[in-house]
Amino acid sequence: MAQENQNGASKAAAAVTFTAVKPQLFVEAPKATDAVQFYKAAFGAEEVNRTMHPKRKADQELPLILSAEVKIGSYSLLVSDLADDSDALAKTVGTGCTICLETDEVEAAVVKAVAAGATNECATADGESACCGGRVAKLKDPYGCVWLICSPAKKPVDVVA
Repeated sequence: MAQENQNGASKAAAAVTFTAVKPQLFVEAPKATDAVQFYKAAFGAEEVNRTMHPKRKADQELPLILSAEVKIGSYSLLVSDLADDSDALAKTVGTGCTICLETDEVEAAVVKAVAAGATNECATADGESACCGGRVAKLKDPYGCVWLICSPAKKPVDVVA
């Protein structure tokens, strides 16, 4: 039987299963549409869903995106316009997030992203000096988000005695 605490909330842990993790990137309004186009050009993203801001009418000058879900590989993320009337929580998020994309073609991915408008933030690092243990490059997209383009870490070779 579940116990209740002072506030009447149950202390019993309910089983919770998460089906996905979808980070949400906020960009200055009304640039979410441009950001989605950039992610398509730079990273081969596929837009799978779009929800427009419910408080904006189609005839307004700046229809805003509440969220556009894009898929890069098997990974989904949400891209949203940060409107002046957005909630305070959304305005405090986003400065500490870096997204890592893994590929065997680090240099080609960097060239493609830079051609689409990203800035190469540092020289490509290798091995132990790289965060992922492989090759890594750091990019900043035109909307202020930081991306690491990483190769898979090399698996250690077992030494047979």
